[in-house]
Amino acid sequence: MGRLFGTDGVRGVANADLTAELALGLSVAAAHVLAETGTLDGGRRATAVVGRDPRASGEFLEAAVVAGLASAGVDVLRVGVLPTPAVAYLTGALGADLGVMLSASHNAMPDNGVKFIARGGHKLSDELEDRIETLYEQHRTGAPWERPTGAGVGRVTEYAEGFDRYVAHLVAVLPNRLDGLKIVLDEAHGAAARVSPEAFARAGAEVITIGATPDGLNINAGCGSTHLDLLKAAVVEHGADFGIAHDGDADRCLAVDASGEEVDGDQILAVLALAMREAGQLRKDTVVGTVMSNLGFKIAMEREGIHVVQTAVGDRYVLESMKAEGFALGGEQSGHVIVLDHATTGDGTLTGLLLAARVVATGRTLAELAGVMQRLPQILINVPDVDKSRVETSAELAAAIDEAERELGDTGRVLLRQSGTEPLVRVMVEAADIEQARSVAGRLADVVKSALG
Repeated sequence: MGRLFGTDGVRGVANADLTAELALGLSVAAAHVLAETGTLDGGRRATAVVGRDPRASGEFLEAAVVAGLASAGVDVLRVGVLPTPAVAYLTGALGADLGVMLSASHNAMPDNGVKFIARGGHKLSDELEDRIETLYEQHRTGAPWERPTGAGVGRVTEYAEGFDRYVAHLVAVLPNRLDGLKIVLDEAHGAAARVSPEAFARAGAEVITIGATPDGLNINAGCGSTHLDLLKAAVVEHGADFGIAHDGDADRCLAVDASGEEVDGDQILAVLALAMREAGQLRKDTVVGTVMSNLGFKIAMEREGIHVVQTAVGDRYVLESMKAEGFALGGEQSGHVIVLDHATTGDGTLTGLLLAARVVATGRTLAELAGVMQRLPQILINVPDVDKSRVETSAELAAAIDEAERELGDTGRVLLRQSGTEPLVRVMVEAADIEQARSVAGRLADVVKSALG
């Protein structure tokens, strides 16, 4: 059996790859690994917070997860449709032993995923995921486990207060109100369709929403952070100050300025880094990015006296670096931004609120603030059906990379990396001139095909 856990939980096509049986079995295993099932010290029972995005499949998968947890003796608080960062926040704020979020994030509607959250609202380490997977496989192949009966089974409670508690937390974080700001919010017909507009409105902004009528089938469908055209048009049409786009589970935030120009995760990170340093909150004057962060971001931060630490791609690796070194801010170009003093994971609504607060506090437009960095042209080519395991060992490929790096000099860079989920290699080239970037990337992609095909 291949590893079930990917870079962010267990994902697949709902009812084909991700079945009710798998969700139930994983939840039983997670209960045993992440919570001391049964009665804890002081008579307290283990507790789990369970939430989901609006996908139709989330309804039956939620039922399976709740059944698995309760059958293992865990009390369940069902919070309903809420963003992933809300479930993480509530897991910590309520002192729960674990949390479970059902979502496939920015993926299309047929997919879904099970994401487990540890005590305190933190993502799982590889070691904890491996333990859950091992125990799941043991149970699946017949290993017995002690099943509580009678009063020992878990109880299931609706926790409707989760919505207000999370929104109140978001608004309380803001350094200033958003009065006078007109904002368009694209909710991707996803988990933040109620939360994000409510939070912005409570903070004083005039809110216009699109993509905020989820029906279980339309999540991420031509809208949200992976499809910005609707938001760009809406911002211009309504004469808004700017727009914010989330993905299906609202752990991402991308923006669009008043003229309809995209403001990506690197630019948002740069704006927030300067704001936090000004407020004395940017610990060690350092921000954490990934190897995919635009070179323009690193150049801008160094110019402003802010150090940049780069990790592997994935917000979990950004978070690991932040926690290990005590950094306060990190994120990805895709819009995952982590403000560790207020969230344990990327939080798209919180990011958008903080960005809006900076616009109001400075009296500058989003375009002016984002202008702190200039994005270098970046070309990304996915090369499929190759032996990605030989990226690091191919002499032919190494020679081609050396030649490309000499050609680009200090004005660009090359990055080749294996996909974590598909048999392909990603070729990324940045250069001051987009035609040069396109040419170099094309040549490297050809070498990848010939050397690794």
